[in-house]
Amino acid sequence: MSWDLIVIGGGPGGYTAAIRAAQLGLHTALVERDAMGGTCLNRGCIPTKALIHAAERYEELLTCDTFGLRTEGVSFDYPAMCERRDQVVGQLRDGVERLLKGNKVERITGTACILGPGRVRVGEEVLEGTHILVAVGARPALPPVPGLDGPGVLTSDDLLTGARFYPKLAILGGGVIGMEFAGLYRTLGAEVTVLEAMDRVLPTLDRELSQSLSMLMKKRGVKLCTGARLERVERGPDGLVCTYTVKEKTECITADALLVAAGRRANTEGLCAPEVDLGLDRGAIPVDDRFQTCVPGIYAIGDVVKGGIQLAHVAAAQGINAVSMLAGKEPPMDLSVVPSCVYVRPEMAAVGRTEAQCKEAGIPVKTAKYLTGSNSRSVIADAGRGFIKVVYHGETGMVLGAQLLCERATDLVGAFASAISRGENLEDMARVIRAHPTFAEAVGEAAEAGLGLSIHQLNR
Repeated sequence: MSWDLIVIGGGPGGYTAAIRAAQLGLHTALVERDAMGGTCLNRGCIPTKALIHAAERYEELLTCDTFGLRTEGVSFDYPAMCERRDQVVGQLRDGVERLLKGNKVERITGTACILGPGRVRVGEEVLEGTHILVAVGARPALPPVPGLDGPGVLTSDDLLTGARFYPKLAILGGGVIGMEFAGLYRTLGAEVTVLEAMDRVLPTLDRELSQSLSMLMKKRGVKLCTGARLERVERGPDGLVCTYTVKEKTECITADALLVAAGRRANTEGLCAPEVDLGLDRGAIPVDDRFQTCVPGIYAIGDVVKGGIQLAHVAAAQGINAVSMLAGKEPPMDLSVVPSCVYVRPEMAAVGRTEAQCKEAGIPVKTAKYLTGSNSRSVIADAGRGFIKVVYHGETGMVLGAQLLCERATDLVGAFASAISRGENLEDMARVIRAHPTFAEAVGEAAEAGLGLSIHQLNR
């Protein structure tokens, strides 16, 4: 049987592309060797957030005296939390399978190997198609540190498929994955140490966000070691001994386990037959602005792409654009505006440019900050300190970026993403009526702060 499109990989990029391709009239097959949903659904975003949600409910019970509520004997059952995590994953995975079937996408189970343009081998069968779309994603990478291949050294995959809780957890890497697990484990009472090679955690985000999170994590009892280089990991009588250097000083910590969250690498091993050369760069696939590789008829999207942003929603948007162009239509998704989220407490989110990036680019820039402590819903929820910072053009008022550290930040950032994509200015954002009392009111307040018209905050 011949296909218009053969998609390799069933993660958010792959299954979204396959469904959209079928909706656009392309006869489509999707090849996946493992569970449908890819890393995000099975070993990443979804199971992590399911555990974080449970941990936050636990923390709320411990502090519910604030609301006049009384509880006794509150505790957590980590295996039961993991059972709920797996139920969530299973429910969503079943939903993806139903969507594929409902849109008449042929689901093929097995490991794919590209034999050449239009030809893919799966087991003993050779599939033929006009186009091939690679969406095989990435996996956790282990840096070349002695001892990282030993017992007790884990990746996020391991923590999200097992049900063991580690009372003393060391984390290598202070990026999004590392900080989310640090927050999760600390909320459940674990002793947590984070080793980050850069001078601050979340080094790719706005410095103020990074510094604020560092302060909050330290206040909660997480030990943050920045500028730290892990030298070796050894098994000691009391657990794993992690030896690291900070400013040429050698130090050690002992933990029950070490989570390695220091980057990811593309899943391209065995993807192609020896005679098929996609021009891999450190395992990743270079593509052009139509997502085509150097081999005509073979395309790639998502985490496997060289220099791409490794986020599920980016892969899905790229998949929609790629198959839209294959179907002869204009790409509908704006890939220039990508929100990023960190599920700590309070939540963090960012989109667009930072103030520093604007200054580097020579853009006349101003910022405005709204402190969410004066937002009614935040007060009701006892959400604590938080802020929304808007970055805007100093002459036109056009919104260029936003950084949020507050309750529901991961939901609120969408308003700023829409504003940036549509080329809106502060006045455009401020004129929208938002229901009261809601967290969303903070979006309008932040825009009004830039106009010097904030009602619920002293204008500065």
